[in-house]
Amino acid sequence: MSGIRFYILDLGIIECDEVWLVTAPRPGTVENKTPPANWVALPTYAVLVEHPTLGRVLYDCGCSPEWRTRWPKSLQSVFPWTKEVALKDRLAELGLKPDDIDLLVVSHLHMDHAGNIDLFSGTKAGRNVIVSKPEAMYAFYVTNIGPDPNVGAYVKADFSNIPGIVYQPVAQDMEIAKGLELFIQPGHTPGVLGMIVHTENTGTVIFTSDGIYSSKNYGPPPNVPGLCYDSQGFISNVEKVRLLQRKYNAQVFFGHDPAQYEGLRKAPQFYD
Repeated sequence: MSGIRFYILDLGIIECDEVWLVTAPRPGTVENKTPPANWVALPTYAVLVEHPTLGRVLYDCGCSPEWRTRWPKSLQSVFPWTKEVALKDRLAELGLKPDDIDLLVVSHLHMDHAGNIDLFSGTKAGRNVIVSKPEAMYAFYVTNIGPDPNVGAYVKADFSNIPGIVYQPVAQDMEIAKGLELFIQPGHTPGVLGMIVHTENTGTVIFTSDGIYSSKNYGPPPNVPGLCYDSQGFISNVEKVRLLQRKYNAQVFFGHDPAQYEGLRKAPQFYD
């Protein structure tokens, strides 16, 4: 669609054992029954869409700059944010402040995607935070039913009880404006929101976020990640994305694919 452009905002690097991303990346053998972990560096990013009617739409918002005090030590040990890049600094490089964002879409509420929701407290975007309904129901539930406010990769302080933040739950796939679609992806969590952007020159791009981490998961055949809420849902979602890719003759930009990310344009460069 004419008039739409998007920027990829580089938000640094988190690291982890590859076993969280793909099934059995280094399986044991008789000769080597205890192979070492494959420790990997993963890009994290947000997407800023400039839309002719919606204005500026931000998809995901990265890790909190307060992660060392906000995340439990166990999470810091498993998924350290080893190259820290502040979202507000990336926005400033484009001459923008949080007040300049019109709509915030959070793919899911894990710590590396939802960590800066509080940055938009009281803003227009803060009053329009879109998240999938199954994701919100699950994340708020598991972080409120027990003594520990942090469960898995959910950090309660990232998304809960933030003054000036209003969530707009999405219960089904939808076109939120001409040229911009959201779709719900079961698997990694109960409902990761993917985003489809239709541009005039680049064509259609599908952003999966962690609905599909990388080309290793996409296959074929699909490879289920170690961190997965619903393995059958994940496999079904891979096929769903394949259908969307064929339907739109689209490119698929994965959530944490180092090789693919290396070749993508980063802000201030853009796609249109």
